[in-house]
Amino acid sequence: MVVTKTLTRRQRIMKAIITKKYGPPEVATIQEIEKPIPKENEVLVKVLATPVTSGDARIRGLNVPFGFKFITKLMFGFKGPKNPVLGVVFSGIVEESGGKVTAFSKGDAVFGSKEGFGCHAEYLVIKENGAIVHKPEKVSHEEASSIPFGALTSLKYLRDFGKIKKGQKILINGASGALGVYGVQLAKYFGAEVTGVCSTSNVELVKSLGADHVIDYKKEDFTENPETYNIIYDTVGKLEFSKCKASLNKNGTILLAAAGLKEYSQVMSTSISGSKKVVAGVAIFKKEDLKVVSELVELDHIKPVIGRRFKFSEIVEAYTYVDGGHKVASAVLKL
Repeated sequence: MVVTKTLTRRQRIMKAIITKKYGPPEVATIQEIEKPIPKENEVLVKVLATPVTSGDARIRGLNVPFGFKFITKLMFGFKGPKNPVLGVVFSGIVEESGGKVTAFSKGDAVFGSKEGFGCHAEYLVIKENGAIVHKPEKVSHEEASSIPFGALTSLKYLRDFGKIKKGQKILINGASGALGVYGVQLAKYFGAEVTGVCSTSNVELVKSLGADHVIDYKKEDFTENPETYNIIYDTVGKLEFSKCKASLNKNGTILLAAAGLKEYSQVMSTSISGSKKVVAGVAIFKKEDLKVVSELVELDHIKPVIGRRFKFSEIVEAYTYVDGGHKVASAVLKL
């Protein structure tokens, strides 16, 4: 005789941050929705920490680069996000595994990134072959959740787009942000000489991450000094190629983590002519790269950085902070 376990209503539902329309932070509200059930190739994760990233904020507010609103709506929903539960990064505990899952078991501590959002909730399901790995033991769940968005993006830009090499001189604009704090550490790991650009209040933080030189942009404009670089990595979408061109070495590259139509046209034109290149693209988060990042954490080449912590119920405050444009590292929600 098969005994079927009957779940109570409390066991069938969960709390999640719901965004049904684009708009200011207040459009995000906490509601009760049905708890997901893992398929045979998926795991159910109890989320313990999840950051509010700049990517989440851009989609919530439809605050995208010029010329990209239509394609963003086409991809994510015209009146509001098709998946109303935003959030791309998580850390938590495996609560249940599908029948064909072999890499994870109930109770495993894991972290990663979920394609298509869904992390701003008490539970999520993710495919076993997705961007999920076991959490490094030396970091907490809050610390682990702060890592993937910035580290995976910067790994993609520096290693794959920028072809970073040992001994190169690299400038990172926005060195104290979510991408910048990991960009500095990864560039040092790859053997580069790193200059970080940040505000006065974050100079010491960027130095502590290993930057060889730090420029306070409130006191100095790096484009006005004679120093040149192999790579300029703009993590915040504030630099103009025309203004930075003289700061690039011959065959130098400017990497743009945030780019609009104008910048993508420069990607095309500089790929055809000229020795200095503009490079932009989409960083796809992969399990293999997350494994690399996790190993670098274990080996102390990367340390997590959290700027501010918020309660799950403080989602409006967290979004307001991120929207302000001066976020330091990661803004983490604690569940």
